Amino acid sequence: MAVEAKICGLTRAADAALAASHGASRLGVIFAGGPRERTPAQAREIVAAAGGVPVLGVFGAHSVEEILAIAGAARLAGAQLHGPSSVEVARRLRAEGLEVWRVARVPADGPAMLVTLSEEADLVLLEPRLAGEPLAAGGRGVAIALPAAREARQQLPPMIRVGLAGGLTPETLAAAIRLVGPDLVDVSSGVEGAPGIKDPARLIRFLEIARDAHPAA
Repeated sequence: MAVEAKICGLTRAADAALAASHGASRLGVIFAGGPRERTPAQAREIVAAAGGVPVLGVFGAHSVEEILAIAGAARLAGAQLHGPSSVEVARRLRAEGLEVWRVARVPADGPAMLVTLSEEADLVLLEPRLAGEPLAAGGRGVAIALPAAREARQQLPPMIRVGLAGGLTPETLAAAIRLVGPDLVDVSSGVEGAPGIKDPARLIRFLEIARDAHPAA
């Protein structure tokens, strides 16, 4: 069974169009700082090139009002919350029609936190915790600890969709899927030729591997 894939950290409309045409189920644009951060106007160009594939904004310490304003201006389909978001924040965003992803830090977030994060979430994204950067929004190429990610996946409620991110590449993807069994895999720097610039061959190969993957039972 195919595993869905999200191509994140997009900075160019051409990369969004390529990802969409080769089967990406979600795309991501960063608003939480770093070399891949985009403005709402730039993000709207990426959304326009996505061919109807939903585009999520990656947010850090933003208020609900800021997220809704950016989402409206950029025509985003959803929000990936890396900041200290509450269930109420997620609920308000979903009430406005946004898809909401909540991020779990592995292995820092224990069973109780994982259950809390699953509330009012369309997907829980498992990411590595970066020392000194509690709100880091990905793209660092830091590999997630796969055994810890598998354990976290098993601790989440079974009806919750689970994503896997953190240092994934075309070379490591198949093994990560087999071990963890995610519903979706999320990549940024692992398919780049330079920061923010996707390498077409690596991007296409990543999507092919996800499509043909066989997750653990």
